[in-house]
Amino acid sequence: MEASNESCVVEPSLTYLTCVMQLCLKWIEMDNLEDYLNYVAYLLWVFTPLIIVFILPLFFILFFYLSILFLQVYKRKNELKEAYSNSIWDGARKTLATLWDGHATIWHGYEIHGLEKLPDDGPALIVYYHGALPVDYYYFVTKVILLKGIAIHSVADHFLFKLPGFRPLLELFNVIHGPKEECVKSLKNGHILAISPGGVREALFSDENYVLVWRNRTGFAQVAIDAKVPIIPMFTQNIREGFRSLGVLRVSRWLYERFKFPLVLIYGGFPVKLRTYLGDPIPYEPNITPAELAEKTKNAIQSLIAQHQKIPGNIFQALLERFHSRHKED
Repeated sequence: MEASNESCVVEPSLTYLTCVMQLCLKWIEMDNLEDYLNYVAYLLWVFTPLIIVFILPLFFILFFYLSILFLQVYKRKNELKEAYSNSIWDGARKTLATLWDGHATIWHGYEIHGLEKLPDDGPALIVYYHGALPVDYYYFVTKVILLKGIAIHSVADHFLFKLPGFRPLLELFNVIHGPKEECVKSLKNGHILAISPGGVREALFSDENYVLVWRNRTGFAQVAIDAKVPIIPMFTQNIREGFRSLGVLRVSRWLYERFKFPLVLIYGGFPVKLRTYLGDPIPYEPNITPAELAEKTKNAIQSLIAQHQKIPGNIFQALLERFHSRHKED
Protein backbone atom coordinates (compact mmCIF):
# COMPACT_ATOMS: atom_id res chain seq x y z
CA MET A 1 0.00 0.00 0.00
CA GLU A 2 2.97 2.29 0.74
CA ALA A 3 4.38 1.54 -2.71
CA SER A 4 1.05 2.51 -4.23
CA ASN A 5 1.02 5.86 -2.44
CA GLU A 6 4.61 6.48 -3.52
CA SER A 7 3.69 5.93 -7.19
CA CYS A 8 1.12 8.71 -6.92
CA VAL A 9 3.62 11.03 -5.25
CA VAL A 10 6.34 10.36 -7.82
CA GLU A 11 4.08 11.52 -10.64
CA PRO A 12 2.33 14.60 -9.22
CA SER A 13 0.95 15.56 -12.66
CA LEU A 14 -1.53 12.66 -12.43
CA THR A 15 -4.97 13.43 -11.03
CA TYR A 16 -6.13 11.38 -8.09
CA LEU A 17 -8.76 9.56 -10.20
CA THR A 18 -6.22 8.68 -12.91
CA CYS A 19 -3.84 7.41 -10.28
CA VAL A 20 -6.50 5.17 -8.73
CA MET A 21 -7.42 3.76 -12.15
CA GLN A 22 -3.79 2.92 -12.91
CA LEU A 23 -3.40 1.21 -9.55
CA CYS A 24 -6.54 -0.87 -10.25
CA LEU A 25 -5.19 -1.93 -13.64
CA LYS A 26 -1.87 -2.95 -12.09
CA TRP A 27 -3.71 -4.89 -9.40
CA ILE A 28 -5.86 -6.78 -11.89
CA GLU A 29 -2.97 -7.51 -14.29
CA MET A 30 -3.45 -9.26 -17.59
CA ASP A 31 -2.42 -12.62 -16.14
CA ASN A 32 -5.48 -12.65 -13.88
CA LEU A 33 -7.92 -11.21 -16.45
CA GLU A 34 -8.56 -14.59 -18.06
CA ASP A 35 -9.45 -16.06 -14.67
CA TYR A 36 -11.95 -13.27 -14.03
CA LEU A 37 -13.57 -13.75 -17.44
CA ASN A 38 -13.80 -17.49 -16.88
CA TYR A 39 -15.47 -16.85 -13.52
CA VAL A 40 -18.03 -14.51 -15.11
CA ALA A 41 -18.72 -17.04 -17.87
CA TYR A 42 -19.24 -19.73 -15.23
CA LEU A 43 -21.75 -17.56 -13.35
CA LEU A 44 -23.67 -16.88 -16.56
CA TRP A 45 -23.67 -20.59 -17.40
CA VAL A 46 -25.07 -21.44 -13.96
CA PHE A 47 -27.64 -18.67 -13.54
CA THR A 48 -28.95 -18.15 -17.10
CA PRO A 49 -31.10 -21.32 -17.06
CA LEU A 50 -32.53 -20.28 -13.67
CA ILE A 51 -33.38 -16.80 -14.97
CA ILE A 52 -35.06 -18.27 -18.05
CA VAL A 53 -37.07 -20.67 -15.88
CA PHE A 54 -38.52 -17.72 -13.93
CA ILE A 55 -39.03 -15.43 -16.94
CA LEU A 56 -40.90 -17.89 -19.18
CA PRO A 57 -43.99 -18.06 -16.91
CA LEU A 58 -44.17 -14.25 -17.07
CA PHE A 59 -44.46 -14.47 -20.85
CA PHE A 60 -47.44 -16.82 -20.47
CA ILE A 61 -49.10 -14.40 -18.03
CA LEU A 62 -48.44 -11.55 -20.47
CA PHE A 63 -50.00 -13.63 -23.25
CA PHE A 64 -53.11 -14.21 -21.15
CA TYR A 65 -53.49 -10.48 -20.49
CA LEU A 66 -52.99 -9.67 -24.16
CA SER A 67 -55.72 -12.19 -24.94
CA ILE A 68 -58.04 -10.47 -22.45
CA LEU A 69 -57.21 -7.11 -24.02
CA PHE A 70 -58.08 -8.52 -27.43
CA LEU A 71 -61.43 -9.72 -26.07
CA GLN A 72 -62.12 -6.22 -24.74
CA VAL A 73 -61.65 -4.87 -28.27
CA TYR A 74 -63.58 -7.71 -29.90
CA LYS A 75 -66.50 -7.17 -27.50
CA ARG A 76 -66.91 -3.69 -28.94
CA LYS A 77 -66.32 -4.60 -32.59
CA ASN A 78 -69.81 -3.53 -33.67
CA GLU A 79 -69.47 -0.16 -31.92
CA LEU A 80 -66.05 0.33 -33.52
CA LYS A 81 -67.40 -0.57 -36.96
CA GLU A 82 -70.16 2.01 -36.54
CA ALA A 83 -67.70 4.65 -35.31
CA TYR A 84 -65.42 4.12 -38.32
CA SER A 85 -68.40 4.32 -40.68
CA ASN A 86 -69.22 7.79 -39.30
CA SER A 87 -65.69 9.19 -39.25
CA ILE A 88 -62.22 7.71 -39.38
CA TRP A 89 -61.23 9.95 -36.45
CA ASP A 90 -64.23 8.88 -34.37
CA GLY A 91 -63.22 5.30 -35.08
CA ALA A 92 -59.61 5.96 -34.08
CA ARG A 93 -60.74 7.71 -30.88
CA LYS A 94 -63.03 4.84 -29.92
CA THR A 95 -60.39 2.22 -30.73
CA LEU A 96 -57.82 3.91 -28.50
CA ALA A 97 -60.47 4.39 -25.82
CA THR A 98 -61.20 0.65 -25.93
CA LEU A 99 -57.50 -0.21 -25.54
CA TRP A 100 -57.06 2.21 -22.61
CA ASP A 101 -60.25 0.91 -21.00
CA GLY A 102 -58.95 -2.65 -21.32
CA HIS A 103 -55.70 -1.66 -19.64
CA ALA A 104 -57.61 0.15 -16.88
CA THR A 105 -59.74 -2.92 -16.23
CA ILE A 106 -56.88 -5.43 -16.26
CA TRP A 107 -54.22 -3.47 -14.40
CA HIS A 108 -56.22 -1.37 -11.93
CA GLY A 109 -59.73 -2.85 -11.79
CA TYR A 110 -60.79 0.71 -12.60
CA GLU A 111 -64.23 1.95 -11.50
CA ILE A 112 -66.21 5.20 -11.76
CA HIS A 113 -68.73 6.18 -9.10
CA GLY A 114 -71.20 8.99 -9.77
CA LEU A 115 -71.06 8.95 -13.57
CA GLU A 116 -74.76 9.87 -13.61
CA LYS A 117 -73.77 13.32 -12.30
CA LEU A 118 -72.33 14.20 -15.71
CA PRO A 119 -74.88 15.96 -17.94
CA ASP A 120 -75.98 13.95 -20.99
CA ASP A 121 -76.31 17.16 -22.97
CA GLY A 122 -75.00 20.51 -21.97
CA PRO A 123 -71.71 21.84 -20.68
CA ALA A 124 -70.00 21.47 -17.30
CA LEU A 125 -66.54 22.06 -15.87
CA ILE A 126 -64.86 19.07 -14.20
CA VAL A 127 -62.19 19.98 -11.63
CA TYR A 128 -59.94 17.13 -10.47
CA TYR A 129 -56.97 16.27 -8.26
CA HIS A 130 -53.79 15.73 -10.32
CA GLY A 131 -51.79 12.58 -9.58
CA ALA A 132 -48.04 12.22 -10.20
CA LEU A 133 -49.02 10.57 -13.48
CA PRO A 134 -52.74 11.17 -14.09
CA VAL A 135 -53.57 7.79 -15.62
CA ASP A 136 -56.86 7.92 -13.74
CA TYR A 137 -57.91 10.92 -15.82
CA TYR A 138 -56.99 9.12 -19.06
CA TYR A 139 -59.08 6.14 -17.93
CA PHE A 140 -61.95 8.43 -17.00
CA VAL A 141 -61.97 10.16 -20.40
CA THR A 142 -61.93 6.86 -22.30
CA LYS A 143 -64.62 5.30 -20.08
CA VAL A 144 -66.93 8.29 -20.66
CA ILE A 145 -66.41 7.96 -24.43
CA LEU A 146 -67.41 4.28 -24.30
CA LEU A 147 -70.28 4.50 -21.79
CA LYS A 148 -71.86 7.85 -22.63
CA GLY A 149 -70.51 8.65 -26.11
CA ILE A 150 -69.19 12.00 -24.84
CA ALA A 151 -65.76 13.28 -25.85
CA ILE A 152 -64.56 15.38 -22.91
CA HIS A 153 -62.35 18.38 -23.68
CA SER A 154 -59.28 18.81 -21.49
CA VAL A 155 -56.89 21.58 -20.44
CA ALA A 156 -53.22 20.53 -20.26
CA ASP A 157 -49.90 22.16 -19.51
CA HIS A 158 -47.94 23.82 -22.33
CA PHE A 159 -45.04 21.37 -22.07
CA LEU A 160 -47.22 18.50 -23.36
CA PHE A 161 -47.61 20.33 -26.66
CA LYS A 162 -43.82 20.54 -26.96
CA LEU A 163 -43.28 16.79 -26.69
CA PRO A 164 -42.32 15.30 -30.09
CA GLY A 165 -45.18 13.46 -31.79
CA PHE A 166 -47.83 14.22 -29.14
CA ARG A 167 -49.83 16.82 -31.05
CA PRO A 168 -52.00 14.40 -33.15
CA LEU A 169 -52.99 12.52 -29.98
CA LEU A 170 -53.81 15.76 -28.16
CA GLU A 171 -55.91 16.97 -31.08
CA LEU A 172 -57.75 13.63 -31.33
CA PHE A 173 -58.80 13.85 -27.68
CA ASN A 174 -59.64 17.59 -27.75
CA VAL A 175 -56.82 18.75 -25.47
CA ILE A 176 -56.15 22.51 -25.28
CA HIS A 177 -53.68 24.57 -23.22
CA GLY A 178 -55.95 27.59 -22.74
CA PRO A 179 -56.10 30.55 -22.57
CA LYS A 180 -59.19 31.41 -20.54
CA GLU A 181 -61.09 32.60 -23.63
CA GLU A 182 -60.64 29.21 -25.33
CA CYS A 183 -61.92 27.42 -22.22
CA VAL A 184 -65.03 29.61 -22.08
CA LYS A 185 -65.58 29.10 -25.83
CA SER A 186 -65.40 25.32 -25.43
CA LEU A 187 -68.01 25.39 -22.66
CA LYS A 188 -70.31 27.76 -24.53
CA ASN A 189 -70.16 25.36 -27.48
CA GLY A 190 -71.79 22.77 -25.22
CA HIS A 191 -68.75 20.63 -24.33
CA ILE A 192 -67.73 19.19 -20.98
CA LEU A 193 -64.31 20.61 -20.07
CA ALA A 194 -61.91 19.22 -17.45
CA ILE A 195 -59.09 21.03 -15.67
CA SER A 196 -56.78 20.49 -12.71
CA PRO A 197 -55.99 23.79 -10.97
CA GLY A 198 -52.92 22.22 -9.34
CA GLY A 199 -51.61 21.02 -12.69
CA VAL A 200 -47.98 19.96 -12.98
CA ARG A 201 -47.06 21.58 -9.65
CA GLU A 202 -49.59 19.37 -7.84
CA ALA A 203 -48.44 16.32 -9.81
CA LEU A 204 -44.82 16.83 -8.79
CA PHE A 205 -45.03 18.22 -5.27
CA SER A 206 -48.11 16.70 -3.66
CA ASP A 207 -47.63 13.35 -1.92
CA GLU A 208 -49.38 10.43 -0.21
CA ASN A 209 -51.14 12.92 2.10
CA TYR A 210 -53.10 14.21 -0.92
CA VAL A 211 -52.63 17.91 -0.21
CA LEU A 212 -54.11 20.19 -2.90
CA VAL A 213 -51.38 22.41 -4.37
CA TRP A 214 -53.49 25.17 -5.92
CA ARG A 215 -51.87 28.26 -4.43
CA ASN A 216 -54.32 31.12 -5.15
CA ARG A 217 -55.54 29.97 -8.54
CA THR A 218 -59.05 31.14 -9.35
CA GLY A 219 -58.92 31.23 -13.17
CA PHE A 220 -60.92 28.01 -13.50
CA ALA A 221 -63.66 29.52 -11.31
CA GLN A 222 -63.76 32.62 -13.50
CA VAL A 223 -64.15 30.36 -16.56
CA ALA A 224 -67.14 28.61 -14.96
CA ILE A 225 -68.72 31.95 -14.04
CA ASP A 226 -68.19 33.44 -17.51
CA ALA A 227 -69.62 30.33 -19.21
CA LYS A 228 -72.43 30.02 -16.60
CA VAL A 229 -71.84 26.29 -16.05
CA PRO A 230 -71.75 24.04 -12.96
CA ILE A 231 -68.49 22.65 -11.57
CA ILE A 232 -68.22 18.90 -10.94
CA PRO A 233 -65.47 17.93 -8.44
CA MET A 234 -63.55 14.70 -9.11
CA PHE A 235 -61.05 12.57 -7.19
CA THR A 236 -59.51 9.13 -7.77
CA GLN A 237 -58.79 6.89 -4.81
CA ASN A 238 -55.18 5.56 -4.59
CA ILE A 239 -53.87 7.54 -7.57
CA ARG A 240 -50.78 8.51 -5.51
CA GLU A 241 -50.14 4.86 -4.72
CA GLY A 242 -50.12 3.95 -8.43
CA PHE A 243 -47.39 6.47 -9.22
CA ARG A 244 -45.28 8.60 -6.92
CA SER A 245 -42.83 11.41 -7.53
CA LEU A 246 -39.60 12.47 -5.81
CA GLY A 247 -40.69 16.09 -5.70
CA VAL A 248 -39.23 16.48 -2.21
CA LEU A 249 -35.80 17.04 -3.78
CA ARG A 250 -34.92 20.74 -3.59
CA VAL A 251 -33.25 20.80 -7.00
CA SER A 252 -36.45 19.49 -8.63
CA ARG A 253 -38.59 22.21 -7.06
CA TRP A 254 -36.02 24.89 -7.93
CA LEU A 255 -35.89 23.78 -11.59
CA TYR A 256 -39.66 23.88 -11.90
CA GLU A 257 -40.21 27.18 -10.10
CA ARG A 258 -37.32 28.84 -11.96
CA PHE A 259 -37.69 27.40 -15.49
CA LYS A 260 -41.11 25.61 -15.38
CA PHE A 261 -39.21 22.44 -16.30
CA PRO A 262 -40.81 19.31 -14.75
CA LEU A 263 -37.60 17.36 -14.14
CA VAL A 264 -38.72 15.06 -11.31
CA LEU A 265 -38.27 11.31 -11.05
CA ILE A 266 -41.57 9.40 -11.09
CA TYR A 267 -41.73 5.76 -10.05
CA GLY A 268 -44.46 3.18 -9.70
CA GLY A 269 -46.91 1.69 -12.16
CA PHE A 270 -48.19 -0.50 -9.33
CA PRO A 271 -51.48 -2.33 -10.10
CA VAL A 272 -53.37 -0.69 -7.24
CA LYS A 273 -57.14 -0.35 -7.10
CA LEU A 274 -58.34 2.90 -8.69
CA ARG A 275 -61.82 4.30 -8.12
CA THR A 276 -62.85 7.68 -9.52
CA TYR A 277 -65.53 9.58 -7.58
CA LEU A 278 -67.61 12.44 -8.99
CA GLY A 279 -69.04 14.79 -6.39
CA ASP A 280 -72.31 16.69 -6.48
CA PRO A 281 -72.28 19.51 -9.05
CA ILE A 282 -71.70 23.01 -7.71
CA PRO A 283 -74.37 25.04 -9.54
CA TYR A 284 -73.75 28.35 -11.27
CA GLU A 285 -74.48 31.37 -9.09
CA PRO A 286 -74.53 34.77 -10.80
CA ASN A 287 -73.42 36.73 -7.72
CA ILE A 288 -70.55 34.54 -6.53
CA THR A 289 -66.94 35.74 -6.84
CA PRO A 290 -64.17 33.62 -8.42
CA ALA A 291 -62.39 33.38 -5.05
CA GLU A 292 -65.55 32.11 -3.33
CA LEU A 293 -66.26 29.57 -6.07
CA ALA A 294 -62.65 28.36 -6.03
CA GLU A 295 -62.86 27.86 -2.26
CA LYS A 296 -66.16 25.96 -2.63
CA THR A 297 -64.60 23.67 -5.24
CA LYS A 298 -61.49 23.10 -3.13
CA ASN A 299 -63.64 22.13 -0.14
CA ALA A 300 -65.67 19.74 -2.33
CA ILE A 301 -62.56 17.89 -3.53
CA GLN A 302 -61.08 17.79 -0.03
CA SER A 303 -64.37 16.28 1.11
CA LEU A 304 -64.08 13.55 -1.56
CA ILE A 305 -60.52 12.84 -0.41
CA ALA A 306 -61.62 12.64 3.23
CA GLN A 307 -64.49 10.27 2.35
CA HIS A 308 -62.66 7.89 0.02
CA GLN A 309 -58.91 8.04 0.73
CA LYS A 310 -57.01 6.71 3.73
CA ILE A 311 -54.35 9.25 4.73
CA PRO A 312 -51.48 8.76 4.32
CA GLY A 313 -51.86 6.51 1.32
CA ASN A 314 -50.26 3.07 1.52
CA ILE A 315 -49.12 1.18 -1.58
CA PHE A 316 -49.45 -2.29 -0.03
CA GLN A 317 -52.96 -1.59 1.23
CA ALA A 318 -53.97 -0.17 -2.17
CA LEU A 319 -52.71 -3.37 -3.79
CA LEU A 320 -54.76 -5.50 -1.39
CA GLU A 321 -57.90 -3.60 -2.40
CA ARG A 322 -57.70 -5.34 -5.77
CA PHE A 323 -58.72 -8.55 -4.00
CA HIS A 324 -61.57 -7.38 -1.79
CA SER A 325 -64.43 -4.94 -2.21
CA ARG A 326 -64.15 -3.13 1.12
CA HIS A 327 -63.01 0.48 0.94
CA LYS A 328 -63.48 3.69 2.85
CA GLU A 329 -67.17 4.44 2.78
CA ASP A 330 -69.01 7.73 2.28
